[in-house]
Amino acid sequence: MKNYTAELLHREDYSVTNWSGGTTTELAIAPRGSIYAERNFLWRLSSATVDVEESNFTALPDYNRIIMTLQGGIRLRHNGGEWISLPEFETHDFDGGDETVSVGKVVDFNLMLRKGKCEGFVLPLLLKEGEAAALSEQLMKAIPEAEELLLYCPRGVVEIAASDGASWRLSAGDTLRLSGELQGQSFTAKAEEAAALVGSAVRSAG
Repeated sequence: MKNYTAELLHREDYSVTNWSGGTTTELAIAPRGSIYAERNFLWRLSSATVDVEESNFTALPDYNRIIMTLQGGIRLRHNGGEWISLPEFETHDFDGGDETVSVGKVVDFNLMLRKGKCEGFVLPLLLKEGEAAALSEQLMKAIPEAEELLLYCPRGVVEIAASDGASWRLSAGDTLRLSGELQGQSFTAKAEEAAALVGSAVRSAG
């Protein structure tokens, strides 16, 4: 019996807002209907363009963050410390309350997690044409009893198949949001053409 829901989101389904250095596309947020500006969310998944050479991150002291770049590399510095180089598709975890500066024009990917309330993990995958990857093995191992899996395709075309026979086709810009009882279910990805796929797993803490 299927105890999870699947929602395939396209570019027209996202909320896009401006910030001082570019635009932010909200891919998913929980609880559904939460408003980022009101800081009433449990977690938020987004992708932003950084169109200025140097930018200051918004302070989010109640959240932990996982960031990586989808296009281009950046350098980050927290609280006036050493510079950290972050190439494409390499994740970096940090405290949202840090005073963070970035250098470099990029398209990035962010997972924000409320401290003490939820946990998350980001898995970047670069797949060659015809290559497959076992998503649930890697994501559920990192976050056992994950309540939601979110699969974002920034480029290429990927087919996601579930062990119950369901399947979804993701083109560039699509997100598949899987929610509910995901344990005992497996999900695999196979690239129809060379593609990038970013998997995220989240669960409530405790």
